[in-house]
Amino acid sequence: MREAKAGKSEEDYMIYASYRPHIGNFFGTLKVVRQTDSRLLYPFDGADDIGPFPSKDAAKAAAAKLGGEIVEADLQDPEL
Repeated sequence: MREAKAGKSEEDYMIYASYRPHIGNFFGTLKVVRQTDSRLLYPFDGADDIGPFPSKDAAKAAAAKLGGEIVEADLQDPEL
């Protein structure tokens, strides 16, 4: 297990944003990893669904936006 290490810039994070279809709608899917210590920041147990949205583009955009917000929050107050 790696020692927890805070990120110093947005380049220290990977955001994987996509979508999944669900009965005529779309939900965003998201994975956020802090590369400095390989910590998975999102998803976490109990995380809400991202959506539903009427289009795959809207679902993916919402997931990407949430990913950016998670990175910014971790840069301000790292989850160690």
